[in-house]
Amino acid sequence: MTNKIKLIIADDHPMMRSGVKSVLLTNPQIEIIAEAKDGEEAYNLILKHQPDVAVLDVEMPKMTGLEIARRIKSENIKTKVIFLTMYKEEEMFNEAMDSGAYGYVLKENAVEDVLESVKKVSESKYYISPIISSYLVQRLNARNDLASQQPSINDLTKSERAILKLISLNKTTQQIADELHISYKTVENHRNNISKKLNLSGTHSLVKFAISNKAIL
Repeated sequence: MTNKIKLIIADDHPMMRSGVKSVLLTNPQIEIIAEAKDGEEAYNLILKHQPDVAVLDVEMPKMTGLEIARRIKSENIKTKVIFLTMYKEEEMFNEAMDSGAYGYVLKENAVEDVLESVKKVSESKYYISPIISSYLVQRLNARNDLASQQPSINDLTKSERAILKLISLNKTTQQIADELHISYKTVENHRNNISKKLNLSGTHSLVKFAISNKAIL
């Protein structure tokens, strides 16, 4: 690869940003084009610069890294997200990957992992800190099990899957509409279509299905 990897870093802790930046700058192939101290600033910089990669903290003021990743995914922005986080829990990992992230790097392993993660993710490959790589295998196995039990899950569109995931987080129709910047009626139509495809009937059946399979949707 001859072109530089254009990158944005976002973390509300200046020392963390500085440390990650110093590691990344050891690779002349990486160009850090902007830094952000909160989620809102990060999102606006991504919209403005359309970097190849954005290294984001999961928890940030004004807008979380997860919210940014979901917006990038729903708006078809080319930027690939790497989460840099202290969270080792499998549930958080699954939520991060469902948001559209390509990388998940633990802060405690950032010095060893962040350079390799940027290289892999810039090539549209996934990178998970080795210490939690088993989560990815478990996630794939669980998804395969769900697909065998409920084959019509594969008939859902990208938008329907995004909405089903937000339903699993116990979000209301209005909250989903606000987060995805679509109308209340559009969300309701999607909910009805999802229920039909999955052969779910009854007022709460869709919510129950989503919450039961939250970790693998």
